[in-house]
Formats: sequence, C-alpha cells, structure tokens
Amino acid sequence: MARDLNKVMLTGHLGADPEMRFTPQGSAVTTFRVASNRSWKSGDGIQHDDTEWFRIVAWDKLAEICNEYLKKGTRVYIEGRLQTRSWEDRNTGEKRYMTEVVAQDMIILTPKGDRIPSAEADDLEVQAVGSVPRRAPSPVAPSESIANGPARAGASRVPGRNMPQPVENEDDLPF
Repeated sequence: MARDLNKVMLTGHLGADPEMRFTPQGSAVTTFRVASNRSWKSGDGIQHDDTEWFRIVAWDKLAEICNEYLKKGTRVYIEGRLQTRSWEDRNTGEKRYMTEVVAQDMIILTPKGDRIPSAEADDLEVQAVGSVPRRAPSPVAPSESIANGPARAGASRVPGRNMPQPVENEDDLPF
C-alpha cells in the first residue's frame, strides 16, 4: 500500500524576530514568518517578482535554537510539514483557518560572518573600528531562571532578546 507524504522544503528570509512561548506543560514553541521570493519572465519578456509568506512553528529544542539564533532578515532553510488548524472567531462566530509549516529541521543560510547569535548580540562591545568585539560582563547570573518561564533543567544561559512568555490563554497556542 502506498504511503502519503506531507513535506515542505523552503528557503527565505525572516520577516521579523521569532517569538517564543511555553505551553502550560513546559514545552517551548517558537513562531516566525519566512518570505520566499521567485522571479520569472512572461512570454512577452516582462520580468515578474512574487513573494510568498509562510508561518513557521517550531517546538521544543528546535524552538529554543530558532529563538536564540534567528533574527529578522536571516536567510534560512526550513523543512517540515503543512498543518491547517481551525477555530471559531469569538467576535463574529465565523470559522477561521490557518495553514502553517511545522518545522522539523532548520539550517541557517546566512553566512556566519554576516550574523551574530541573538543572545550574544546585546552582550558584545566594540572597542574600536576594525577591532575584535569582546563580550561584556553578563548582567544576569547563569543560574537564574527566565522571568515568567518555567524552571527548566539545565537552563544555564542568559536569556536572549526574546523573553519567553507563559501561555495564559489556550487560544494563543499555535495548534
């Protein structure tokens, strides 16, 4: 018997910084949008450009990695599956739908020299033009937990630019 396939592979640029939250059970979930461009020439020789936007959802360790290393403008390769969810709008009562890519793998395509991990970007101090940046002293002790987030085993890194927020309303969950 033949098996079905639900697989998405895309490349593009992040339209904004990722946003990370935690479910009540403590699972990390990060969402971000990726713009993928294409160009083509029509039969009459006119150049056309088109941009398609994709909503990406990453879970658990991949969510933490995406939150730490991705930022607006980063070029990425995303591999995952399509998922469509539906809900009833509270205000209008209409049934709403959202299709998103549930990421299973992510590769950063932006050259390493053109990017700085988000968690470290705010900690770097440039001494002079052309000199090597050095890390400034950490304002938070590594043993402190992230504010408003659940205590996580091995959470020893300083929180990055996106402070994870607990999910207070089940309607905020991306599933």
